[in-house]
Amino acid sequence: MVNIVIKTVGLTVYYGGRKVLEDVNVDIFENSISAVIGPSGTGKSSFLRSLNRLNDLIPGAKVVGEVYYRGKNIYDEGVNVYLIRTRIGMVFQRPTIFPMSIYENVAFGLRINNVKDEDVIYKRVRNALVMAALWDEVKDRLEESAYNLSTGQQQRLCLARTLAIEPDVLLLDEPTSYLDPKSTKKIEDVLLKLKNSYTIIIVTHSLSQARRISDYVLVFMPDDDNVGKLIEYGPSPQVLNSPVDPKTREYVEGLIG
Repeated sequence: MVNIVIKTVGLTVYYGGRKVLEDVNVDIFENSISAVIGPSGTGKSSFLRSLNRLNDLIPGAKVVGEVYYRGKNIYDEGVNVYLIRTRIGMVFQRPTIFPMSIYENVAFGLRINNVKDEDVIYKRVRNALVMAALWDEVKDRLEESAYNLSTGQQQRLCLARTLAIEPDVLLLDEPTSYLDPKSTKKIEDVLLKLKNSYTIIIVTHSLSQARRISDYVLVFMPDDDNVGKLIEYGPSPQVLNSPVDPKTREYVEGLIG
């Protein structure tokens, strides 16, 4: 039996009273990669941010509906939002590098989580860099500034920082959009390995990337009022090769986008 890790019920998002996403109902399964695709401006990033309550940080944002993480609604009163963001980590479109060493960039989340034991920190930093396929490239330069890394390495460093706090779910918002093909492949290879231990949701504008790495695909499209809707969801081969919704077919064939 495949476990449902995240379940949304009637998920709707507003910014300053403007509805940007409406009535999203979806189950996200354990140890899988779910690709979120669709044209720009259809609420894909808003959907992603709703899954660990990052929309709370946006002035005027309002989330209606329910998001269940392992059976508990993360929007219930009294929920520890900080803990939710620890269990459901996020990597953004542009690498968010801190002005500190490679090592301290990865250790940052551990230190703010009050991990004091330096041996524990070192082991988790090393393990995270290994999982992000970066250890061999930086093991002899851990005290160098993270700004010395290439953009592709910086993005894997951000992934390592998220992995170091040992989340359960990884959210990635177009993590390869600024990377060259070689760096993109490294990220994709890492994600394919990580799904054995994590549940991964990735927003991507690359249909070829969705084909290469995803198990499931969510398709978002605007309605007549330009509000994002989830119009199709299912196993990747079915959605990308034999879509049910005509708009999905047009999108995957490059007729709209």
